[in-house]
Amino acid sequence: MTDIATIPAEMGADGAWEERRGSRWLEPEVLDVRRMAQVMREKKARFVTMTALLVEGEKEPRLSYHWDLDGSLLTVVTRTEEKHIPSIYGICEAADWIEREIHEQYAVVFDDHPYEPLLLRAGDAPGVNLPEEDE
Repeated sequence: MTDIATIPAEMGADGAWEERRGSRWLEPEVLDVRRMAQVMREKKARFVTMTALLVEGEKEPRLSYHWDLDGSLLTVVTRTEEKHIPSIYGICEAADWIEREIHEQYAVVFDDHPYEPLLLRAGDAPGVNLPEEDE
């Protein structure tokens, strides 16, 4: 069984897991998502999915990476920087579709992802879930 308590330090993330509704959450100030994915892969964690949330009044989407490790749900939360974040697809192929979906829905650019449209038609701009900007 893996010692879950050591994972944040192995990721280079500050803080500790917080128990919320039967799962563990980590919201570090700074997160190298590629390092996170590599550590989780080494621990034999299964990437479940990723969710995106744009909180009203905030410009950067909040991304939550959800992992299953030995039956424990671990969620690591971070934000984009100027709507960019490194892709984890090269480390975890299961991230392919969800990174493409979040790109199309929230205009997040996953750097180094070999993007091809998932749902958008030719000429459609990504960001269909973004609020319209006042002119």
